[in-house]
Amino acid sequence: MSEQKQEVENENSQDCENVQEENTCNEENEQDKLQKEFDELKDRYMRANAEFENIKKRMEKEKITAMLYANESFAKDLLDVLDALEAALNVEASDEISLKIKEGVQNTLDLFVKKLEKNGIKTIEELKDFDPNLHEAMFHVDSADHESGGIVQVLQKGYKINDRVIRPTKVSVAK
Repeated sequence: MSEQKQEVENENSQDCENVQEENTCNEENEQDKLQKEFDELKDRYMRANAEFENIKKRMEKEKITAMLYANESFAKDLLDVLDALEAALNVEASDEISLKIKEGVQNTLDLFVKKLEKNGIKTIEELKDFDPNLHEAMFHVDSADHESGGIVQVLQKGYKINDRVIRPTKVSVAK
């Protein structure tokens, strides 16, 4: 009987070892699966976080741009008033009353230009050569005094708000 007992104990012992090895194997497989899942979730989190940061930066940039150019439409409407004041200054004045009115128009124009500049609206500097980003060619003329592509005459001033053209300078260009 003792031999039978010994055999049963040996079998039980081997069964236990097999079960322990199996449990260890299962635990390792489970741990590998969990590590893989963790790595995937970590990668997704990192990507989502990076995307969120990019969206946040883009929104901040768009907000700044919107603030810089918020008055663009209003500024375009005011350019007609500016043109009218400049045209009033070009009218001939000979008597004292007309000269006083012209002086008042000049003061109003100066104040108006200062207020526009304060809000980022400036006249496009006059250039000698045509630049399609800043100018609109109304017509081409023959000119012995100008090179081909040179600006012969400014027909209407152009304006920018910050770095964006809101109205190109209308010019005539030499052929």
